Amino acid sequence: MSIGTVLVTGGASGLGAAVATAVAEAGGRPVVLDRARSDLDVEQEVVDLSDTRAAEAVVRAVSERVGGLDAVVTCAGTDACGRLDDVPGQDWERVVAVNLFGTVAVVRAAMPDLLARRGRVVTVASTLGLRAFSDATAYCASKFGVVGFTRALAAETQGRMGVTMLVPGGMHTAFFDGRDEQYMPPPDAKLNQPQDVAQAVLFALRQPPGCEVRELVVTPAVEGSWP
Repeated sequence: MSIGTVLVTGGASGLGAAVATAVAEAGGRPVVLDRARSDLDVEQEVVDLSDTRAAEAVVRAVSERVGGLDAVVTCAGTDACGRLDDVPGQDWERVVAVNLFGTVAVVRAAMPDLLARRGRVVTVASTLGLRAFSDATAYCASKFGVVGFTRALAAETQGRMGVTMLVPGGMHTAFFDGRDEQYMPPPDAKLNQPQDVAQAVLFALRQPPGCEVRELVVTPAVEGSWP
């Protein structure tokens, strides 16, 4: 089944880059949105998803340039670890702006295409969108929000476009770079490779019309945040 043109946020690194690569290898046309360019040989647009109006404008411009979007995968994400009273307000709010508001803005701007083509959305939540942890109030708030948004979107658009929520556990990505040591995975942590998790995204994108994979939980075999 043809995947078509797939917009991938956060596609310059980590899971987003793995998804963009997997889409290209499957014969699709990935278009990456990220705040920085990468070395990937795919179409790319630079945008900061915390600027939601700019994100919407870029999605509309991409749609016009490529002749419409068949799917959106929202991999972009950030974090600000620490106790609530220790994390600066602007850092805390940026996590919600990127992870939740940026996701919503991109999906909203792509919806005319997705509804017209009976396309698909794959949002990326987290195991921390279902289970709360200390020192992660911003991330949990944003990912709990993605869970609620995705489930409501699926109810709102059922029968008109596909909506899947991916719930990944820990992965070997740059997501953990730059953190204080106490917030880093231990050296012996069992983490998934983003390339493997990207195959779950392809599985969702390849479902035939009328068949929905509503939620996918993909974690390492030993995952501290699941179940």
